[in-house]
Amino acid sequence: MTADGDLAGDSAAHPVVRRPNRFRWVKWVLGAILLALLIGEGVYLWPRLHESWRTLTEIHWGWVVLCVFAQAVSMSGFGRVQKQLLHAGGVDVSQGKSVSVVYGATAMSLTLPAGQVFSTAFTYRQTRRWGASPIVASWQLVFSGVVAAAGLALLGIAGAALVGQGIGVKLIATLVLLALVLVAGNYLARHPGTLEAMLRRVLALVNRLRKKPADHGIATLAEIRAQLESVDLGKRDGALVGVWALVHRFADVACLGAACYAIGADPKLSGLLIAFAAGKAVGSIPFAPGGIVYVDATLIYGLTAGAGLPAAQAVAAAFVYRFVSFILVAIVGWIVFAFLFRTKQADDDEYEAEFKQRRI
Repeated sequence: MTADGDLAGDSAAHPVVRRPNRFRWVKWVLGAILLALLIGEGVYLWPRLHESWRTLTEIHWGWVVLCVFAQAVSMSGFGRVQKQLLHAGGVDVSQGKSVSVVYGATAMSLTLPAGQVFSTAFTYRQTRRWGASPIVASWQLVFSGVVAAAGLALLGIAGAALVGQGIGVKLIATLVLLALVLVAGNYLARHPGTLEAMLRRVLALVNRLRKKPADHGIATLAEIRAQLESVDLGKRDGALVGVWALVHRFADVACLGAACYAIGADPKLSGLLIAFAAGKAVGSIPFAPGGIVYVDATLIYGLTAGAGLPAAQAVAAAFVYRFVSFILVAIVGWIVFAFLFRTKQADDDEYEAEFKQRRI
């Protein structure tokens, strides 16, 4: 009997048993939830769609142009944050290259399933190609995310404080927190030995719990320290990172405000800030590409309940804002990607494997 015959006989004697997928019901539940959201939003919006459409036909195009400009400033601001952090790590890159990567990564994040993973991997690959070490590339991604999140929290708390017509302790605390994040990043970059000592204690505890040798992973910590020593987030770089992070967020808020004025609305600043912060926070949940449906619903509710817009105007304003910040940005991002990053590079596989190993 041939080898193929032996294999066939063995397969017949031991048939492959296909285990039922115990989590098959999850996709049905998620699909049902998404369908319910679509139906619910349709039921809620249907009586107002006619009036919203009439509002859109009377749109003020000057405000739309300002809306597009503000979104471009927001994207450029985040490009500056990335550029400044890389500069602190000893990597000098032009603003044009930095912004082009921001557009490409944002397009992936907005339109692809699990887009945040693809966009992070894409950014990591490009920063490595610019000459950043693995640690500097990872540090830039993590720290830019922390600063952006702190800026978003600042806007949300500012909106809540404005509701009470006062600055409030929470707003001051958030400003202090943002400053502490920058100071802590500066200190750890200048004193990598402190970070290594902290990580050694944590590593010793983890090794004890996992019953590993006490020196397991020490070599990796030494490598981290050596590469972090190349990061010098000085006062100037730290201040510029904070300024550009605020530009990134405030310009995005200005885009939403311009969208409201474009359809003839006059939103309250406090409600505008809260609606924006809530929409961005909800949008960070990777439930659907671009947070479609639930981000729109959050914006509409926030503009109606907080900013004082009638439902028809809130729907129209959310449409204009999402068209600019979601659809237009995604289109520009994919065009940039097609012209600058479509060609596969020889080191793509190497950086991809490196990124997966690091699990940023």
